[in-house]
Amino acid sequence: MKAVLQRASRASVTVEGEVIASFSAPEEQAGAAHGRACGLLILLGVEEGDTEADAQYLAQKAAELRIFDDAEGKMNLSVLEAGAQAIVVSQFTLLADCRKGRRPGFTQAAKPAEGERLYLYFVEEFKKRGLTVGTGKFGAHMEVTLNNSGPVTILLEARAGKAV
Repeated sequence: MKAVLQRASRASVTVEGEVIASFSAPEEQAGAAHGRACGLLILLGVEEGDTEADAQYLAQKAAELRIFDDAEGKMNLSVLEAGAQAIVVSQFTLLADCRKGRRPGFTQAAKPAEGERLYLYFVEEFKKRGLTVGTGKFGAHMEVTLNNSGPVTILLEARAGKAV
């Protein structure tokens, strides 16, 4: 299982012209005009053979990773401690195999039913930690926008319930 975490000042997911999830810094929030991070966009790829233990590990790691600024401007707070929001989007293309030819292969991606089950399980694990979590729509064509703050982008991977 792979997760790309992007610290953001704003993010949204649109399906068929309708915004289904979003967050942004309120205008009155100090620092909002300077792109202060207020959320986390997570792109999640579920691989054949992934388990609930992988989803639990990644949800805990993503929720506790200290990538938000404290009062002194140091990356010292987790998404939980920062009171930030999250959007989780399923993205099987994270599992693309580009070693041969010019067309990526996706045979490593979990079958749709299992991919959706583990994606939703990850979302629930994230919510259990007290976070406000929006989602994309599994299997839909989505338009995802974000203002990456920092930029801060972190890749996490899990297999057998621990880091790869």
